[in-house]
Amino acid sequence: MDYISYKTKYANKQGVNKQWVVVDASSQPLGRLASQVAYLIRGKHKPSFTPHVDGGDHVIVLNAEKVALSGNKWIKKSYTTYSGYPGGLKHATPQEVQASNPKRIIEHAVKGMLPKNRLGRKLLHNLHVCVSSIHPYAAQQPTAITLKY
Repeated sequence: MDYISYKTKYANKQGVNKQWVVVDASSQPLGRLASQVAYLIRGKHKPSFTPHVDGGDHVIVLNAEKVALSGNKWIKKSYTTYSGYPGGLKHATPQEVQASNPKRIIEHAVKGMLPKNRLGRKLLHNLHVCVSSIHPYAAQQPTAITLKY
């Protein structure tokens, strides 16, 4: 006989309702945009949030080249990559990264706000960054939302 009248319900990957959401990144601060996008990807806005399940939404970020950085961050901030070989340490400013691949700035910021484990790497697949305002995900019928910051 079960004497506990209320049991905690945990979501599993079969019972999760995933939505598609569109976010416009034009003239939004990078950190505030990335924190709210990570919040949506993680699924923390849903009442069925479970920490060990991919229960978040798919987020499409538009206008990645128009994201804003405050102060001198376009010049002073540095992205570092290391190949693993001697002399393989490379530094790049956000201007250089945006010139080569504007999507990488938003992807890097959101990745830093997700868990550092297998689930975090899986959740990053729910982020879809587009450079312009046109995206190829019209078949999923995404809903446009405005982020409050």
